[in-house]
Amino acid sequence: MAPTGNGPVIPILGFLTCVAFIYLSFGDLLFDFKREGELGFVKRNGTQFVVDGKALYVNGWNSYWFMDHAVNDHSRHRVGAMLEAGAKMGLTVCRTWAFNDGGYNALQISPGRFDERVFKALDHVIAEAKTHGVRLLLSLVNNLQAYGGKTQYVNWAWQEGVGLSSSNDSFFFDPSIRRYFKNYLTVLLTRKNSLTGIEYRNDPTIFAWELINEPRCMSDVSGDTLQDWINEMTAFIKSIDNKHLLTVGLEGFYGPNNPKRLTVNPERWASELGSDFVRNSDSPNIDFASVHIYPDHWFHDQGFEEKLKFVVKWMLSHIEDGDKELKKPVLFTEFGLSNLNKDYDPSQRDRFYRTIFDVIYKSAKRKRSGAGTLVWQFLIEGMEGFNDDFGIVPWEQDSIQRLMIEQSCRLSRVTGRHLLDKKSIEMCSHRP
Repeated sequence: MAPTGNGPVIPILGFLTCVAFIYLSFGDLLFDFKREGELGFVKRNGTQFVVDGKALYVNGWNSYWFMDHAVNDHSRHRVGAMLEAGAKMGLTVCRTWAFNDGGYNALQISPGRFDERVFKALDHVIAEAKTHGVRLLLSLVNNLQAYGGKTQYVNWAWQEGVGLSSSNDSFFFDPSIRRYFKNYLTVLLTRKNSLTGIEYRNDPTIFAWELINEPRCMSDVSGDTLQDWINEMTAFIKSIDNKHLLTVGLEGFYGPNNPKRLTVNPERWASELGSDFVRNSDSPNIDFASVHIYPDHWFHDQGFEEKLKFVVKWMLSHIEDGDKELKKPVLFTEFGLSNLNKDYDPSQRDRFYRTIFDVIYKSAKRKRSGAGTLVWQFLIEGMEGFNDDFGIVPWEQDSIQRLMIEQSCRLSRVTGRHLLDKKSIEMCSHRP
């Protein structure tokens, strides 16, 4: 019999066929495991956040104090401890301040002058977040006076003799102050991290930028002044950094021309703050909407059950806006229940959190715009001076910690991420 000449070829072809089948069937899974621990940039696809081609629903928290505590050796460990605790609960995003204007441990000492020691503290925060697989939502300035805020910018302009007005709202319309803020943005976005060597604008550890915490411009109830400022500053940010998502930082109130001011706003005053949730969030360079949930601060005569009903109505209204008008994700970036309420009982916080988490979970299952939540606020032991009536040390309250983990697992199951991430597999394997 004449030799065929292809004896060894058939087994080789069979082997290659088997390898190709395995790759086509499980290649994405293998690739995801290989990349575990690496973070990709979060993008937006319609009303959903996406990362590495899969939807991402956020379960996270606020620790505004990170940069301040990273400045000094004796307190720096708190940043890593909090990030590690958050990661163990499956939390994906932490919101924190990337500003401190004037005053103690100021990042920006005066317009255009920065403290390198404090900048290195922010470098540390970002590097630690990357180590623990947690992304950061970095806020860029405060509407309130804490950590400087718009008041400090106005004072700087006034002290230098270039300010148009002593009103805090001149932050939004004074050309000199706008230049101050743009200079700060340029320095921050192009900052090269001294620990990682990555410019902030190129670092996927940063989930998104938040333009300003809780903006209000009460001197112009029409909202035109704030809207012009949002449009100008977001376009400026995107001209420097087009890789990161951007949000305003709104509380979520409806303005004077929105019909929902009468049916959804807590009270009349909420429509007279110079902001409007839909109009501000619809700005072309805004990638997702932000909302806060504080019925304790917004009402003075409601009982706990009434507050829960309001919370559901408030959240569903904004999710509806995200679906139908904005076509963008809606992230509830602060929520909390005060322990100073006359009728407060610790079990109420469990119900409050559960109610909010259930709304987001149902939204996620239906692929609606409710994109996640961030608790206000988490701390660690020995931080009484940074606490408020909403603060929690999560590992000291088992019920809250269990709720956080359960929500992490529920949201990861919606997207299938629990099948790809070893941490999620271990954390969620014994949960219903």
